[in-house]
Amino acid sequence: MSGHSLVDWLRAQDEQALVELLRARPDLATPPPPNTGVLATRAGMRASVVRACEDLDAFTRTVLDALVVAGADTAPQPLTRINRLLGKGVPAARTKAAVQRLRELAVAWGPDTALSVVPAGTEVTPQFPGNLGRPAPQLDELDLPELLDGLDPAERRLLETLAAGPPIGRTKDAGRAVPLERAENPVQSLMARGLLLRRDNETVELPRQLGLLLRGDRPMGQVQVTQPELTVTGREVSTVDATAAGAALELLRHVEGLIALWSAEPPGVLRSGGLGVRDLRRLAKELDVEEARAALLAELALDASIIDNSGGSEPEWVPTTHADSYLAAAADQQWATLAVGWLELPRLPALAGRRDERDKLLNPLSNELRRPNAVRERHRVLGVLAELPPGSCVGDVEQLVAALAWRAPARGGRLRDDLVRWIIDEATALGIVALGGLSTAGATLLNEGPGEAAKRMSDSLPEPIDHVLVQADLTVVAPGRLEPELAADIALVADVESAGGATVYRLTDRTVRRALDAGRSAAELHELFAKRSRTPVPQSLSYLIDDIARKHGQLRGGPAGSFLRCDDPALIAEVLANPDIARLELRRIAPTVLVSPLALIDVLDGLRESGYAPAAEGPDGAVVDLRPAGHRIPGRPQGTKRLFSPARPSVEQLASVVRQIRAGDRAADAPRGAAVSTAALGTAATMALLQEAADTGRSVWVGFVDSNGTASQQIVTPVRVAGGVLEAFDAVVGLVRRFPLHRITSTAVVED
Repeated sequence: MSGHSLVDWLRAQDEQALVELLRARPDLATPPPPNTGVLATRAGMRASVVRACEDLDAFTRTVLDALVVAGADTAPQPLTRINRLLGKGVPAARTKAAVQRLRELAVAWGPDTALSVVPAGTEVTPQFPGNLGRPAPQLDELDLPELLDGLDPAERRLLETLAAGPPIGRTKDAGRAVPLERAENPVQSLMARGLLLRRDNETVELPRQLGLLLRGDRPMGQVQVTQPELTVTGREVSTVDATAAGAALELLRHVEGLIALWSAEPPGVLRSGGLGVRDLRRLAKELDVEEARAALLAELALDASIIDNSGGSEPEWVPTTHADSYLAAAADQQWATLAVGWLELPRLPALAGRRDERDKLLNPLSNELRRPNAVRERHRVLGVLAELPPGSCVGDVEQLVAALAWRAPARGGRLRDDLVRWIIDEATALGIVALGGLSTAGATLLNEGPGEAAKRMSDSLPEPIDHVLVQADLTVVAPGRLEPELAADIALVADVESAGGATVYRLTDRTVRRALDAGRSAAELHELFAKRSRTPVPQSLSYLIDDIARKHGQLRGGPAGSFLRCDDPALIAEVLANPDIARLELRRIAPTVLVSPLALIDVLDGLRESGYAPAAEGPDGAVVDLRPAGHRIPGRPQGTKRLFSPARPSVEQLASVVRQIRAGDRAADAPRGAAVSTAALGTAATMALLQEAADTGRSVWVGFVDSNGTASQQIVTPVRVAGGVLEAFDAVVGLVRRFPLHRITSTAVVED
């Protein structure tokens, strides 16, 4: 390659430029390169170049394509040629800035008059850079404009179609090369003239020279210089936050429903791991949500250690002890736990229900949903919304898809565009995004973490209300978020019939009996509705409570195995005579007392199935609630969630690496005398040379292996040799350094 090499160019850069290079491409600094030659070799490796170009925007990648089309990977090219390739309408300043970005990454180097690209740059560009075919050297000697003028319209149209891209076409005539005079169609005629190239028996290719010529003043085609515009609608921040708060409350209600459902009936763990299709559908049905939403809820619960795999021979997905502390927390804290968990979740819940490359179904909670780049992609997508002023909303997610595709077309692979849609959908479900814009809590989560975000969400949540509206049809309407104590009381005495901005509960015989079983008295239920209802309590509800209470608790049971007692001997006799409950093995031990060897809960359930309304009592005679609390397993220890931040070496660390590189260059360039090899001649000869240099004040060239096994060469001035250590002044860092003698591999005196 003519002109300066990448090594020469890197050597000519100042320390700050090399530090910035290592910041942009940290893989080049690990392990620290011993000199610029090694740095240049690493910078040109295919895998490193591909990583370096991952975040290039579409325009900068087009500039790289133009450099490759111009042949800058084999010979230096002037910037003026790149400008001509990009065509009219592309500002020269934008092209210059893009070239500078490629220089900063050491993907390109050299002055504007002689730009070069690392050979691996061709691995980053597509198979047909700029949608242009490969060059045909034989065409360089021909007058192509004259040849094009001599074509008939059909032949010209065919070439123009291929020039627009892609430059290949399939045809059965590709394998039928005939002389020009025997050509029967445009393909055969153009192949005979050498204006189409045969790739295989079914494919032809338009040579690059013709593609550039046919495109006229846009040789690289239509170039998108700037990011596609986002159509932004300004909304009141309060409106966005209120919408986000509504979504957050709905999310919390669904997670609470999942805990309750899996406490009672934990689903099994698939043999291959994950949650089965049937169990996912059941969860979605019980919560009245779509399966994608159910999968997201399960993934959030697992990440927060609210549920976990119980293990054992028949593992189940069971709520953990953390579920109880989660349920006891305030709504804003619950939201923050789930929101930061999702933001830092190294998995893609939206993949659940889809199939992988081998057509295998991907199940929620399975290892197959793990994607290490998921966290970075969430931050990248939400980062676009974070750049907009508060209250700015992007109504069309496809505009975000297009904007992010321009910003980093190489990101995300085949799922690139779907990832954006999934992330926005999930962020909206969590209340991080609302109406197409970041909520205040969402923006705070990105910038300041979950603690401050919880405070912002608390500000957005509606104030809990202290009342309900009881209707004549035995429904109870909660016109907003209820106070925790009131919510618990209503949930005990009624079932949710519908949820939303207002929650509707249904009162039935069974729900009232459930409240009485839990220890509530009829008087307490009357008082609850009398004090808490803003509407008059309908007479039908009062009759319902009194009717159920009249029958409730006449029979009393306690552990004996278990016992039943009743002040009415006739009712005791009726129970004993009932053939339907003979399986309970009841026997009379007193006129008003029966006992059974069965557990009390089984006895009470059997009596209820037969139409009785018994109640459980404790040692003090008070009614107790025997409903099972649900399955629980110990939860995993939970650490503090930290927001994603790419691990990067500090500027000071990188500056130290650069100084080592410079020291290696200086050592490699310095004229030196005969080297003393420690391995060949022993430590004594090395010590003698170093001691002589210390006595005469001469500099020495030192080959050294550090504690990581990395070999390097440095020039230092020995000060003292003692105790198995060389103390020497390093002019590069301006300090006296210590070198263990057993790590010095060779030394030589630097000649003047």
